[in-house]
Amino acid sequence: MTKNTHDADVAFISALAQLLHDNDLTDLQVKRNYGEDDSLNVRVSRATLQAPPPLFAAPAQPAAQAPAAQAAAPNSVQDADPANHPGAVASPMVGTVYMQAEPGAPSFISVGDSVAEGDTLLIVEAMKTMNHIPAPRAGKVTRILVADGDPVEYGTPLVILE
Repeated sequence: MTKNTHDADVAFISALAQLLHDNDLTDLQVKRNYGEDDSLNVRVSRATLQAPPPLFAAPAQPAAQAPAAQAAAPNSVQDADPANHPGAVASPMVGTVYMQAEPGAPSFISVGDSVAEGDTLLIVEAMKTMNHIPAPRAGKVTRILVADGDPVEYGTPLVILE
């Protein structure tokens, strides 16, 4: 690729980024063909910071009763979030989840299984590399929060071990 083509590609990508910003888009993908065996695939995206919708609306309570009610109800909306669970195993990377070593093979874990520290819970594929996610401690699998083929972000809760 010549310097002129490189400069044109950089200008093209910059224009796509500006288009993304100007039109308040979150993702834009373009393929540019230069010839039979020469092309440029570009994907420009940006993260959006949006709070997830609440799982359920809490009933309105008078201000004087709120602290006592919170102390009496340990399972608040925050506790319903699996990421806050003390037994949550979070994804150490961005990637795609695979529950078994290969298609058709049995899953590494099922709800109710007991696992030892270091046992493989699942695989997260990142950049064509299969990363085995080990159990950080021994315990029983009480919840599996992802399905085979799900995309995950860094910190996404994958499994609850108790």
